[in-house]
Amino acid sequence: MTYRGRHRRRKKGRVLRGALSGTALALTAAATIITTSQAAGSDNPGPLKPLTSSSEIAKLRLHENLVPESTLDTLQSGMGGAVGVRDVLRSADRPMRDRTGCRAGESAALPVEPAATRAYCWDSEDATTQKWLPRSVTTSGDADNDGEWGADRVILAGWTHNDRKAGEPADDKGLARVAFIDANDPDDLRYRWVLLVAPLAGGKDFGAVRSHIGGMVWYQDKLIVTAKNGAAHDDALFVFDMNRILRAGVDSREIGKVDGGYAARGHQYVLPAIGSYRLAGGACSTRDDNARPCFASISLDRTSAPDSLVANEWFSPGRTEPARVWRYHFSTASDRTGLLARDARGRVDADEAYETEAVGLRGVLSHRPGGADEADWYTGHAPGGSGGHGTLWRQDESAAKAAQCGSGGTSYACWGQHTRSLSYWRETGELWTLTERAANKDGGWEPPAVPERVLYAVPLSAVDGSVQ
Repeated sequence: MTYRGRHRRRKKGRVLRGALSGTALALTAAATIITTSQAAGSDNPGPLKPLTSSSEIAKLRLHENLVPESTLDTLQSGMGGAVGVRDVLRSADRPMRDRTGCRAGESAALPVEPAATRAYCWDSEDATTQKWLPRSVTTSGDADNDGEWGADRVILAGWTHNDRKAGEPADDKGLARVAFIDANDPDDLRYRWVLLVAPLAGGKDFGAVRSHIGGMVWYQDKLIVTAKNGAAHDDALFVFDMNRILRAGVDSREIGKVDGGYAARGHQYVLPAIGSYRLAGGACSTRDDNARPCFASISLDRTSAPDSLVANEWFSPGRTEPARVWRYHFSTASDRTGLLARDARGRVDADEAYETEAVGLRGVLSHRPGGADEADWYTGHAPGGSGGHGTLWRQDESAAKAAQCGSGGTSYACWGQHTRSLSYWRETGELWTLTERAANKDGGWEPPAVPERVLYAVPLSAVDGSVQ
């Protein structure tokens, strides 16, 4: 890992409030990218519209809250000390299937254009469970610019508990866990689950972190994930320290301190939150377009100066007004590795923001090609009904473009089926995402009887295709 200041002491802050309630495949075809307004029946979202109003930008302001380091040290000591990412990888107990081992329905969730060059499906239990839903992805390509964490290549996939599944215990609602995937051998990916938790009682206990984990960024030694949005929650993001992974030695359905040690709902490892970013003006809303945005997804942009975290908002199904996409810069201070840039009062302001007509966004990525004056914004749109491929728009302030596919090249539903967050692995040039096809049932969103879950990569150059 080449970034500086990893072992410097982190600044202390306010206490986090309460119980934070495959085998490589040959590229078969490059995408043909065209301006979608050239095609009949296009729903071209058009160019991005910059947001310059100070009142609009203020709605994006965050406030940083960090757990005292003494609390984190107490928990770490009480649980026998920290373990490393490598320890988790070496204990990986669930194999992933490469594309040749995926079911037909899983393979059908892959993009039409451009073709996935790598694709993996989950262990049989996780491939079919209705209790957990895949939502986000980040990699060691985000963590460090050499693409590795130490000597390991790692993919992280965030899953949230399916709160709409009937019969599930109330205290399971909002649980979030991360699959630590050993990606050193592309022919043999394996993973281990790690539960997200938060310290309690000055570090003498821990409780569950409640997060929909729709977006996730591993930057330097920190993991940042989206929080559980709602009227009662003004936390937008949770922060975790990858140097503080802890081992839960008691196999129990409980979470936290129990007789004989600590338990984590059957998970062997936990990752405790070291802080959060809350919306400075209060809770977000998915139903009021004048309100503060609920974070849908986040990703890393290493082409900005300094590096930045980009985000998009989530709306309730059926909304048609423009969605916001925006960015926050990361701190460059050596004692604040992996944290966002803040002022002396702990405030984090957005550095750039836009509106897009590409509604129903499930993921966003910003990337500025070498020599370009401005970044391209890639916005992943999922269809509103069950099944069907989505569209990956490439937008800037001039136009919106997307891949063309289908009979006669008249369709732009070419991306994966119900893809989620996006992550760019700069060292390999790959754009990673994952799918979870959903069915609309009684106004809510639930997985189909046989989920179609696949983790895949596409070269960003293939997404761009012939567009210069």
